[in-house]
Amino acid sequence: MAGGTFALYSLICRHAKVSVVPNQQAEDRELSSYKLPLPSRELKRALKIKEALEKSNAAKTILLILALLGTSMVIGDGVLTPCISVLSAVQGIRQVDKSISQEAVAMISVAILVMLFSVQRFGTQKVGYAFAPAILIWYSSIAFIGIYNIVKYDTTVFRAFYPKYIFEYFRRDSQRAWISLGGIVLCVTGTEAMFADLGHFSVRSIQIAFTGIVYPALICAYVGQAAYLREFPQNVSDTFYKSTPSIAVVGVMIVTSSFLTLVMLMIWQTHLLLVVIFVTVFGAIEFTYFSAVLYKFPQGGYLPTAFAAVLLFVMYVWHYVHVKRYAYEVEHKVSTEHMLSLGSSLDVTKVPGIGLLYTELAQGVPAIFEHFMRNLPARHSVLVFVCVKYLPVNTIPAEERFVFRRIGPKEHKIYRCVARYGYRDTRTGNVEFENQLLESLREFIEFDYIRTNDINRQSQPEGNSSNSGESIVNIEAASENEVMKACRMVRVNEELEFLENARKSGVVYLLGDSEVIANKDSSLFKRFIVNFAYNILRRNCRKGQAALEIPHKNLLQVGMTYYI
Repeated sequence: MAGGTFALYSLICRHAKVSVVPNQQAEDRELSSYKLPLPSRELKRALKIKEALEKSNAAKTILLILALLGTSMVIGDGVLTPCISVLSAVQGIRQVDKSISQEAVAMISVAILVMLFSVQRFGTQKVGYAFAPAILIWYSSIAFIGIYNIVKYDTTVFRAFYPKYIFEYFRRDSQRAWISLGGIVLCVTGTEAMFADLGHFSVRSIQIAFTGIVYPALICAYVGQAAYLREFPQNVSDTFYKSTPSIAVVGVMIVTSSFLTLVMLMIWQTHLLLVVIFVTVFGAIEFTYFSAVLYKFPQGGYLPTAFAAVLLFVMYVWHYVHVKRYAYEVEHKVSTEHMLSLGSSLDVTKVPGIGLLYTELAQGVPAIFEHFMRNLPARHSVLVFVCVKYLPVNTIPAEERFVFRRIGPKEHKIYRCVARYGYRDTRTGNVEFENQLLESLREFIEFDYIRTNDINRQSQPEGNSSNSGESIVNIEAASENEVMKACRMVRVNEELEFLENARKSGVVYLLGDSEVIANKDSSLFKRFIVNFAYNILRRNCRKGQAALEIPHKNLLQVGMTYYI
């Protein structure tokens, strides 16, 4: 469900500049992942909504908070769901041996949960291969058990699919029927969990698994349980229903539907009547279910809600300081002229090798570079500013991953590299990433010389066709072009050879170990958020070199303080 929320939020960010971090580039729009089929008919309504969102900082903040809220509620519910699911499954062994105590069931459940969470670090693929046979046996078993119960106890249970019974149920006892809707939500939560796996599997695999295995097995199991309870109503157990507050899940449904409504209006440009019908129908259903699960708030529904509130606070604090820090870097970025002048003013020494300086800036030279130069007046013979940027698309082809630009004259050998990833992309290991980056840099150098030569050729004046010596001029021009081409190839080979020699000398990663402090004139609340809450989060998160998988022996860090 959170995957759907963020997918819709990413789709909105792709079509409107509503991201609160202003790191968009013109090259991002040229990605094949960005080129989506849009309706041919332009609607003024969609353009007005897009323009209003882009101009309103409040709207951007509301969209972000809704996306974070949806994710927080799913995580809050996800804290309890595995525990209750495993506990309910393990409780089945008490049907075989009544002597097993509830404490033993709890300890067995804890052991299983520890084992399950410990193997998740091996990745979705390996975990999926390991558990797929067991899951297949499980679904097959509940399907056959359901069919057995239907045949043995009550084949007329299929009449429950007749819609009139739901109206009769509400007419007999409307309050009890309304409360029972909270239990029906559990049927939906299991279904949407499969579609949350779209970040790991393809749409086709989810469709095949759901329609071919999961849905038929669950229908057989639920109908079979109903047939069994028709014969033995005293055996009904509501332990699972009482133990599972679904409030957070229904809240995510409302957030997702809100995003989908905005997508229908602005991106899909759906007819307004269809949008009204969608909002009316699904809004009524979701708010009805939401009101029903609110009844369980004092009975335990407050727990996932409290988890969601804490997670929302954590996410928003991290994002707030990140945006402020990015704004500080943009405000204090170094101009190219000033950067080039540092070499002469500080008597900077060039050392053999390649320096990869990581920065969050997609444009401009970060202030940390000047800090490096003033504390360590030396730089590598080849310097690359690397910005790792995630775009609101699911994946980016490998051939479109890197975007290079030169900084300053060619003889300085300074480049900018933007490594772009989608939200489904995983970063490769350090060695593979380094090889891909340098190979793309080689291709950029070759292309840059060709592009520069084409620009120079187009800027040359054309010869006069009426000149009697036209053939002589053309021959001289052709000879000159051959000479320029040969010179260009020499320069290309020289720069590529220089790059290769620098690579053999070693690659060093330059990182800033930044500290963020609130300004002295900041409010007490802001100082609490920045100086206390954010610093606690920063000290407990993975360090930059660990996240980027940088070898410790190739790492060089310089501390810097950001005042926001």
